[in-house]
Amino acid sequence: MRILVAEDERDMNRLISRTLEKEGYGVDSCFDGNETLYYLENTEYDAAILDIMMPGKDGLEVLKTLRAQGNELPILLLTARDSVSDRVTGLDAGADDYLIKPFDFDELMARIRAMTRKRTPHKSSTVTIGDLVLNVGNHTVSRGGKKIDLSVREYAILEYMCMNPGIVLSREKIENHIWNYDYSGGSNVVDVYISYLRKKIDGGQEKKLIHTVWGAGWMIREDK
Repeated sequence: MRILVAEDERDMNRLISRTLEKEGYGVDSCFDGNETLYYLENTEYDAAILDIMMPGKDGLEVLKTLRAQGNELPILLLTARDSVSDRVTGLDAGADDYLIKPFDFDELMARIRAMTRKRTPHKSSTVTIGDLVLNVGNHTVSRGGKKIDLSVREYAILEYMCMNPGIVLSREKIENHIWNYDYSGGSNVVDVYISYLRKKIDGGQEKKLIHTVWGAGWMIREDK
């Protein structure tokens, strides 16, 4: 998943971004509201974390603009204000959740998982494709009851595929979804990771789940 972190306190922005990256998210960072709105209007994200007090447009203005455009992106507001009226204002403006500083990073991650899960067809913490089971809560993967160890990036790509079963995902889509704007890897890096996943997911299996659609990309599906 790809997330935008909009927080003008650079140390806090860095801490949040690094925490998300360790969990396998692709992360972009913004430090003012105008830049944030530009990113959100021109890039496909799975969620955004918006600090309310930002220079330029504040987080509430950005949120209201997005919702007026019909953009239903899951959004978590961050603020140092802890009054009930402030929370009500944020939620009424269209925020999916609200977190008061200082906060625990484990709680932040749990809230992100919860609000993104609400916007997907998969309402539980597990996604099942054939005998493959992916747990988005603790990032574990198993097939036929046997645990499969994946790197952070392998897991992120597999999760993206499992959230879009039967849909062809191009190399560009996977790159844009998993990596951030600072990414400067080789043109075949996605191919390499798909190869790794095939060995771990389909290696030694009679039924293959990861399929190549020549000239278009890859998809995950169970062949009946």
